[in-house]
This record gives sequence, structure tokens and C-alpha cells, in this order.
Amino acid sequence: MHSKKQTPVKYYVGIDVGSASVRAALVDGFGTVVAHADQPIQIWEPQPDHYEQSSADIWAACCSVTKKVVCGVDASHIRGVGFDATCSLVVVDKQFQPLAVNHEGQNHRNVIMWMDHRAVSQVERINATQHRVLNYVGGVMSVEMQPPKLLWIKENLQESCWEKAGYFFDLPDFLSWKATGVTARSLCTVVCKWTYTSDGGWDDSFWKMIGLEDLVKDKYEKIGNHVLSPGESVGKGLTPEAAKDLGLPEGIAVAASLIDAHAGGLGVIGADVKGHNLPCENQPITSRVAMICGTSSCHMGVSETPIFVPGVWGPYFSAMVPGLWLNEGGQSATGKLIDHVIRDHVAFPELQSKAAASAHSIYTYLNSHLDLIKKSLPVGFLTVDLHVWPDFHGNRSPLTDLTLKGMVVGLTLSRGLDELALIYLATIQAIALGTRHILETMQAAGHHINTLFLCGGLSKNPLFVQMHADITGKPVVLSKEVESVLVGAAILGACASGDFASIQLTSVDSISMWLEILSWWELNHTYKHHRSESQTAEMWL
Repeated sequence: MHSKKQTPVKYYVGIDVGSASVRAALVDGFGTVVAHADQPIQIWEPQPDHYEQSSADIWAACCSVTKKVVCGVDASHIRGVGFDATCSLVVVDKQFQPLAVNHEGQNHRNVIMWMDHRAVSQVERINATQHRVLNYVGGVMSVEMQPPKLLWIKENLQESCWEKAGYFFDLPDFLSWKATGVTARSLCTVVCKWTYTSDGGWDDSFWKMIGLEDLVKDKYEKIGNHVLSPGESVGKGLTPEAAKDLGLPEGIAVAASLIDAHAGGLGVIGADVKGHNLPCENQPITSRVAMICGTSSCHMGVSETPIFVPGVWGPYFSAMVPGLWLNEGGQSATGKLIDHVIRDHVAFPELQSKAAASAHSIYTYLNSHLDLIKKSLPVGFLTVDLHVWPDFHGNRSPLTDLTLKGMVVGLTLSRGLDELALIYLATIQAIALGTRHILETMQAAGHHINTLFLCGGLSKNPLFVQMHADITGKPVVLSKEVESVLVGAAILGACASGDFASIQLTSVDSISMWLEILSWWELNHTYKHHRSESQTAEMWL
């Protein structure tokens, strides 16, 4: 792993399905992204708070981007494939054909997205049971998890969907099934989103109490009675059909998957930061939080013993790092919120025009515009009279209130680009304050956090990163390899291939195996002090 004289070069494919696009990367044995590609996927919003996708559209995009990244590479050198995806719900019939999750009967729209909030009454009733499994989701189940969505389907689509359904998959598990023909589920998905426990499995009493006893009667075949550790090899690898679809050799190893945020956490949280005076140096990775920030944001913190944090999901055993407990905070709308605030402003056409003329993205242009109008004070002081409450899509953590709405205080009659830039800044600051609220809640419950590790699309925005450093008061670490989620997915493929030690879930000794895999992150980096209250370290692979 450490010697670059290794011949021939071995490659691993990481495939990441986000909310709006699918990405793939070809990664070599040293953790270098050799090639990557992306392709948008469709989202349907048939009515407010209903978000749907097509598993066929998603798979087609997976195939397209994979073929692009492996083009021109000797196929015999590609050793494994790893998938990660959003925790959306995929429904298929007994013949694995898509089933409509909507009243319109559109079978191709067979995915209820993670951010769908249709099951509000169902989740309220589930939470009213106060069942013991809720202790492992911060005390309150989220509408974004799978049990309320399943209950909604049973109560609203009984004949058209529920009775015909053969399998309910988390999207990451659907992808591993599509690749291998094996219906095994990943421990990551079923523990984090379905109430499975690594020591006790499914709890019959929970499903019966909430009215989904049907799933117990079929011995959980529809939602998974064969569970694998993330990175464990699934079946006999790629089927001939999947291999043809993806442009890969038949039989190469396919790994049990991860949720996308967890793949990002795996890709960054174990980085070597020695020699740069960071507070997490010579400290266990339990002193770190990996923040995966894209359409939404997830805050991943691990601990050696279970920590129950009110309003924060978990503790989940070995759901991300083997042998450690995971707590997962989150914000339901971050990148989506910033985009919403910008595009709905009356000055957006002007912004588009000026950004295009300068050959910059709208976000780069806004950042530059803020620098122009800040005068002598730091940019953060521009919003002293403008404040945003960011829960436009409810609050995931730590308030766990999906009924909360967004708010902007301090508006004037101004309608120009200056005002748009200020609302953009205030929105980012509000998101950073939400992160601070999550971190403070985790620390009050027993976590000891001193460093943030960021990845995902928003981590590419310097203003977003700086505001998080300023507002949390913690150093922020960025990897030069910006595709950390894809690298995390590729790690799974590397483990499944047998080329490196497997990610084990039952032994403390497995941590050393995991850290060996993370020898990909031999980092050379610089350390910057932007202001006395903020520190940002950039990690260069």
C-alpha cells in the first residue's frame, strides 16, 4: 500500500448517488482519483413535500458515468466496486419491477426521496409509541427515515403498491442488488434508517406496534433478513448483465454499500494530520466530526462507548467506523436552502448575467461582491442587522421539529445585488450557527470534539468554510482531494476485492485494519490563521 512500485496498478470504482446527480470515480491503490464523471438525475415534486425519483433513471446514470471513468483502462486491473447513495426508499414488486409510490400510478417513479416529508402523521404516531428503538435515533424518529414512509405506503397505496410490493430497498442496497442479484442489505442502512440493531436485529414488537406486522410475518424478507458489513463482498460480484451495463468485467467484487454521508465520513475522518499543531493531533478520531455538506448536511461523530444525544441520531454501532459508535446530526436543507434563497431573489437575473460575464460561478461572484462591499470590517459583520432562521424544511437536529419554518429578519426595500449578497451571507451564517448548535448538543451529552473535517459540494465554497470556522470556533480541515465521498465508496470496493483487510464490525482490533486502509491519506498540508477566532487547515493529498 505504501510502495508506489506496485505493478500492475490496481483500480477501484466508487459510485456515489446524490440527490440531484450520480458521480463515479476511478481510484488507484494509493487513493488517487484517476478519473471522475457526473450526470444529473431527475426529481419529481408532484405536490408539496413529495419528492420522487426513478430507480431506472438512477441505474442508467450509474452505468453512464462508470463507463466514462473506466474508458481506456485495462479492465483486468479493475478490482472492485463500491456504491454509496442517499437513504431514499426504493419499491419493487416480486419480479423486481418498479412500483409507483404515488397516486398517479407512475411506476417509473418508484423512489421516495430521503427529503420527502409526506409521512408527517405517520411519524407522529410512531413517536407517540415511545418504543425503545427510538432511543437509538435521538429519542424521536425523523420523517426522513423508512418506517414512516412504509406506513404511509400501506395506508395510502394499499392495493396499488403495498400488496404488490416484493422488496423495499434503501437506495444503496438497491444498487448492490442491481449489480449482483443478491438482496443482502448493508448494516449501515438498516441500522441508521430502519431500526435494525447490530446486536439484536429486527425488533418484532416495534413493527407490530406501528401497524407493519406484515413485515414480521414474512420474516423480514421484504426489508432484509441477510445483513452484511459495509465493504463485505456481496455474492459472486458483478452479474453478466450488470457488468455489461457498467462496462466492467463480470465477477469483479461488489461491496456492501454505505449511505452517502457515511461514505464521506469514511473518506475524511481518519486523515493523518501530524506535525501541524491541530488540536486533534495525537488524539483519537473520536475528537473529530466529519461534516458532509451538500443538498443537506450531516455531522458524523464517533465514540468508543454509546452516547445518547437528545435530538441527534444514534448511537449506531459500527455504522461507519468499525468498532465505534456513531452519532449523526444533520440539517435537512443547506445547499438546497442557499440555492433557494439566491434563485428566488428579484436580483437573481442580474447575478446570473454578471457572473456569466466574469466567467465565474454565481457563488464565486457573490463571494467577490461581498469582499467589495465589506469595507474595513470582516465580511461577517455585514449582516449585523440581517438574520435568517434556516429551517425552511424543518429542523432535523437537535430540535427534531419538522414543522419549523424559515424566517428572514431585517429586510429593507432594497432589491439589488447588494441585498442578495447579504441574504446569501446571512443564510450561510445561519447554517453555521445550526452546526454550532448540533456540536454543542453533542458535547453536552459527552462527545469531546475539537476539529471539523469538511467534504461535499459546499466545502468547495470558501465563504461557507470560513463562516463555519468563525462561528464554531474550531479548526476546519479540508482535503485537497475534494471527491472524498467517492474515495470512501472506492474504499469499500478495495475491501471487497480482498486486496486490503476487510472492514470488520465485531472486534476492536478491526480499527487498526481500518487505519491501514486509511494509509491512503498520507497528507501534506498547510495551516492558515484567518483571524484569531478562526483557523482553517487545508489537507493536501
